[in-house]
Amino acid sequence: MSESFSGCDRPRTAVSEAEVEALVRGIAFKTGPPRRLGVELEWLVHELRDPRLPVAPGRLDAAYAALRSVPLKSALTVEPGGQLELSSPPAASLTDVVDTVSADLDAVRAVLRDDGLTLAGLGHDPWHLPPRFLRQPRYDAMEACLDRTGPDGRRMMRATASVQVCVDAGYEEPGPLGQVRRWWLAHQLGPVLVAAFANSPLAAGRPTGWRSTRQLYWERIGPGRAGGPPLDTDPAGAWARHALDAPVMCVRRDTGPWEVPDGLTFREWTRSRSPRPPTADDLDYHLTTLFPPVRPHGHLELRMIDAQPGDDGWLVPLAVTAALFDDPEATETAYRAVKPLTERTGGRPAPHNPLWQDAARLGLTDPELREAAAVCFAAALRALPRLGAGARVTDAVAAYLDRYVARGRCPADDLLDEHRKDRS
Repeated sequence: MSESFSGCDRPRTAVSEAEVEALVRGIAFKTGPPRRLGVELEWLVHELRDPRLPVAPGRLDAAYAALRSVPLKSALTVEPGGQLELSSPPAASLTDVVDTVSADLDAVRAVLRDDGLTLAGLGHDPWHLPPRFLRQPRYDAMEACLDRTGPDGRRMMRATASVQVCVDAGYEEPGPLGQVRRWWLAHQLGPVLVAAFANSPLAAGRPTGWRSTRQLYWERIGPGRAGGPPLDTDPAGAWARHALDAPVMCVRRDTGPWEVPDGLTFREWTRSRSPRPPTADDLDYHLTTLFPPVRPHGHLELRMIDAQPGDDGWLVPLAVTAALFDDPEATETAYRAVKPLTERTGGRPAPHNPLWQDAARLGLTDPELREAAAVCFAAALRALPRLGAGARVTDAVAAYLDRYVARGRCPADDLLDEHRKDRS
């Protein structure tokens, strides 16, 4: 969802419905061995002296202008509410990702510190709904589109942050590292990750009743925009059909405001060819406006994890997810641990089903999610040395397992404890 500092367009050639399905099938899942890994870290930016004070847009502008001159290996982007995002390049190992992102974060933090600002690892701003920072046609259109479903779209755009882990889609062939298994595992492991890393229980200074308010806001923008397709033995086909039947957020124009159609799906657009025929570039853009919890983007982008507290908090969801997807033994253990949870989905796609909703509301106070998380974290911890992870990573995962998972807690519970203490 972020606004990149660079970009390009594809040729403007009209596409048919059949061509769209073929294109989506071809680009959504790249076949190959699961050996590449990446992470996208979103951060709220707060005042260093008092995080409850809103940051003026002018101060953010100045800080971000300074950051553009800093040499980084990760891509630096800005979200609509002024959140920062660092997206690592694809790497061949967990260690490579950790080393690259850690160095880039050190550089970013140093620049922000000079401006009296700091990165805050929270899934949702506990105190403010920041004003929209980016004033661009994409976000004008997105806001107009999401406003039709209520105020939660603006909250999602401006006040949320996440840890997004990117793993390879896997082989076409069946097996533990095959596409069908990895696609299924991503969706069934997703609620466990939501619950274990929930870190957004407050809004406007008060508890919302949800441990991951961020996940709640994403869910509320609707199944067409933030939902996924039904699980299928043909993931590429299921995603292609979902993309065709998803509503078009906007029709871009070279000049003037972009059109925001109401209820027009991409399939209908290819058939009606109105207000103008859709192109391959329009399809590419349409796919960037779909935000399911698991997004196939040539790889699998797991988007359900709240931003984490502490300078190194992001290491834990990255390491756990990498281990559970890329170590065959851990993959099989995770598969067995989460399989019983499927009954609680009611057969409905993520995240609009009872299992995902319970994960966001209850965190690891839910006994079944706690049990699955304990098994998965233990399997990940055993696997990390086999993936070459060093003591910094394994110690962080072990500490998280002891502090939170083993006790049926998540970072949201710490924030709720602090809130109750402040009010007593």
